[in-house]
Amino acid sequence: MLIEYFNKTWAVILGGSGGIGLATARLLASKGMNIFIVHRDTRDNCSNLYSTIEILKKYSVSIESININVNDFNNKEKILSFLKSVLAPGEKIRLFLHAISDGNLKAIFNKDKLHETDCLSMDDYNYTINAMGLSFVFWSRTLFDEGYLPNKSRIVGITSEGRNIVLPNYAAVSSAKSVLESACKYMAVELAKNQITVNLINAGITNTRALSAFPNYEDLLKKAVLRNPSGRLTTPDDIAKVVFLLCLDEADWITGEIIRVDGGEQLLNVF
Repeated sequence: MLIEYFNKTWAVILGGSGGIGLATARLLASKGMNIFIVHRDTRDNCSNLYSTIEILKKYSVSIESININVNDFNNKEKILSFLKSVLAPGEKIRLFLHAISDGNLKAIFNKDKLHETDCLSMDDYNYTINAMGLSFVFWSRTLFDEGYLPNKSRIVGITSEGRNIVLPNYAAVSSAKSVLESACKYMAVELAKNQITVNLINAGITNTRALSAFPNYEDLLKKAVLRNPSGRLTTPDDIAKVVFLLCLDEADWITGEIIRVDGGEQLLNVF
């Protein structure tokens, strides 16, 4: 049974208070995996996470969360200390999921020249690339160096079609996804001898809190539904199911891949 299969294993999820991260937490907890969530939210936004945690306790798994800015590396020791305190002897991390969506949505050029803040600054670029690209690399390395990623553990990140096409105000995020995709290949090769797999999921348009930051949010959703041959948006649960599949032993030989999960959306070259 899967409950026994995942016994004494943990999923560490960065960005797990909503969307893909929380959907993955729900599914893996139902399969018997313990969950450690790192998130950054206001008190009001935490209510959904905390209510979900209470529901997941019915699966007799451990669910831990810490509300902290994971992109501030000054918080690294506090996060690691908390993680160490919740892992019992003999327990190990099966999955590290990087599901952080925290970047700046602006154009590169300030065409009207009225407000400098209307276009990407160097700080905007750096923040976005660090938050959504480099943190995938350095948190993976941190967990590995600390001995938390044993053989057969999984590292999974989230990329998007915006890496390959031009979307409004998506330049900095697209750059971060480029870093993510390049790093995935190198990490997969370097960790292959440790039997640790590294993969990315290229998700279709998904109605999440992060997507709602787009200025043309509603129009984007409508176009995605019309474009998708399956006739609907990708859901966080669709993504969570693939993350779960990657956690199985049957996925041992899948590494360094960008796995498209979109119901065929990106097969159609229209937007």
